[in-house]
Amino acid sequence: MWNSFKEKKQKTKMKTTRIFFLFLILLMAPLSGLAHEIRPAYLQIIQVDEFTYEVYWKVPSMGDAVPKIQLVFPESFALETTKAPNQIPGSVIYYFQMTSNEGLQGQRIFIQGLNKTLIDVLVTVSYLNGEKATLLLQADKDSGILPGETKVGDVIQTYTVLGIEHILLGIDHLLFVLALIMITKGKWRILKTITSFTLAHSITLSLAALGLVKFPGPPVEAVIALSIVFLAMEILKNLKGEATLTSKKPWIVAFTFGLLHGFGFAGALSDIGLPQTEIPLALAFFNIGVELGQIIFVMVMLLVIYLLNFKKHWPGYLRKAPAYAIGSLAAFWMIQRLVGFWD
Repeated sequence: MWNSFKEKKQKTKMKTTRIFFLFLILLMAPLSGLAHEIRPAYLQIIQVDEFTYEVYWKVPSMGDAVPKIQLVFPESFALETTKAPNQIPGSVIYYFQMTSNEGLQGQRIFIQGLNKTLIDVLVTVSYLNGEKATLLLQADKDSGILPGETKVGDVIQTYTVLGIEHILLGIDHLLFVLALIMITKGKWRILKTITSFTLAHSITLSLAALGLVKFPGPPVEAVIALSIVFLAMEILKNLKGEATLTSKKPWIVAFTFGLLHGFGFAGALSDIGLPQTEIPLALAFFNIGVELGQIIFVMVMLLVIYLLNFKKHWPGYLRKAPAYAIGSLAAFWMIQRLVGFWD
């Protein structure tokens, strides 16, 4: 009778564990769409003569789904399509010619439907006299006045914000950092590990953004997902008491994979573009924005882990749950990206 009771209890526990894992996976599955899918839109306006402008409107897409956001210029500006939209992986590019007897500087531009999305719009204007302007529009700021020449402060603010938003919306990078924190013990080791990751991805981000090194995006994204699966497996080994390279010297693993993640950041930055007159400044502050976002995430996660540590007697399956959830989601991303690459 006692054995029967134990078997029934064990089966109930196993069933509860399966339901718990399934719930976690279903809960996190929608996040798969956030891993580098919420990319900014890009509007480039080039003045070709006193009354004419070339307009390139690049809108991020998810498969065949394109957000319903539209350009709205003042009535005195006539917008005419010059050729068919160009569907490229992750985006659709629209081509227009715009004419007006009025100057563009000081005019208000509005992005209809932007307030219903999570998309940012980076606007760059190249005037006939060589002046360049940059403007960032967001869901809560879907219109703005087109300035004249871009000021240094505008570049700093725009690219710092873009860097912060990119890391905080880049769920795959955040899961990698979270896994590093879970493996690494001690605040100084965590500091050394995160610093190594930061240094590594700053190097490759800069090299790729400046065009000195180039790797194809889809394979890089797939291997980034694989790096998260690797760390999830390392977490499980540590829970079993096994010593691994990541637990012994996490900064080495962080630096190695950080080089790879830098190419992922560079892919996002290439979608945004850099102002040709302020490339070093924009690149530096995009990187600073990424690091600020990363610091915010690390501090929040350390606080959460500290609070959870008050629970001293977690069941084994609950202690393993984060690793399984992270690994399952990363494996899904990896397969999804490999399929997309071969398509």
